[in-house]
Amino acid sequence: MTQIPGGPHSQHSSPWDSTPPFGAPHGEAPAQRPGRTALAAAVLTTSLLVGGGAGIGGAALWDTWQDEPAGSTSTDTGSGPARNVADAPDRTADGSVESVAQTVLPSVVQIEVSGPQGQGSGSGIILSEDGQILTNNHVVAVGEGGGTLRVSFEDGTTAAATILGTDPLTDTAVISAEDVSGLTPAVIGDSAGLSVGQDVVAVGSPFGLDATVTTGIVSALDRPVNVGSDDRGNTTTYPAVQTDAAINPGNSGGPLVDMSGAVVGINSSIRTAPSTSGAAAGSIGLGFAIPINEVLPIVDQMVAGETPTHAQFGIAVGDTDTETVGEGAVVRDVDADSAARAAGLRAGDVVTEVDELRITGADSLVATIRSYRPGDEVEVTYVRGGEARTATLTLDSDAG
Repeated sequence: MTQIPGGPHSQHSSPWDSTPPFGAPHGEAPAQRPGRTALAAAVLTTSLLVGGGAGIGGAALWDTWQDEPAGSTSTDTGSGPARNVADAPDRTADGSVESVAQTVLPSVVQIEVSGPQGQGSGSGIILSEDGQILTNNHVVAVGEGGGTLRVSFEDGTTAAATILGTDPLTDTAVISAEDVSGLTPAVIGDSAGLSVGQDVVAVGSPFGLDATVTTGIVSALDRPVNVGSDDRGNTTTYPAVQTDAAINPGNSGGPLVDMSGAVVGINSSIRTAPSTSGAAAGSIGLGFAIPINEVLPIVDQMVAGETPTHAQFGIAVGDTDTETVGEGAVVRDVDADSAARAAGLRAGDVVTEVDELRITGADSLVATIRSYRPGDEVEVTYVRGGEARTATLTLDSDAG
């Protein structure tokens, strides 16, 4: 049984690569992030002990982006991130792609990273005038343990940067550009207000091509995306915003924005067809962004220098046999001191809904719990012996 406490973010290989939009230097093999083990489709169980955990089996697997070519441009930062469009009415786009690009580009940077693991680059989102930048954990991981980071801004200037905080479980990180001021913070939008079919724009540095703008629509919401596991079973799964906007290696950490120019997601992974050539993965119209609402509390904790915390359910789960049991996540084990145990759940139960949200498998349950915070109350519907039951529980925290 795979445990998934909040450990380091991982990569895995599968016929369906969801390589993160972060690529290795041109001509070099993509750098592997340390501490991550390969995932196989045969692995069927996962755990919700920390942050809802991340599902490993069931639906197609999603592989995190490889490190991107060094030399692309990334994010800028600013002080006091604008939390919604109303906070910065003078920076609201008029709904055209051109206007969105003009609004967002000053708030996006390229991040170049080098370290013991190799080198690469990704993208980032400026949060504050004095240099705080939001990006993916897998973008900066190469630079941990003695590496260096450098950010390139839209005006062509660059600055050294340091890591303020990382959260492998949600694949997010905050870095700080040194000795900068007067940057243009991005406007933070509301991912909960997204609708399938609405227009969106992605901005970043695919394959080192800085300040690249692509357009598309929201293809799906709450898509459970599992991007890997480490050797302790800690996995990264989130309820992704799926988009057909072109996202490629190097887009990782950059913003997905609505047509007002407000950030609604962090571009983080793609799904690609199998390849035997070893070439870097490319876009096939299946890109995935971390919804911004889900990670803002984590971002605030990292900015404050705190260790991020996550909601904890306290069960290990696997996928059901849909032909005999139907959709859901089957409980494999229940932690002795967990919220689930207190609510009466036990091994063999099949969780089918959380707050009336349909659960289709282990990854689905993990991604759903990931959208909550410690202390939130949820109603869980589960099946035991063919009988549907409900239980109300207060989610635990993985703090400490």
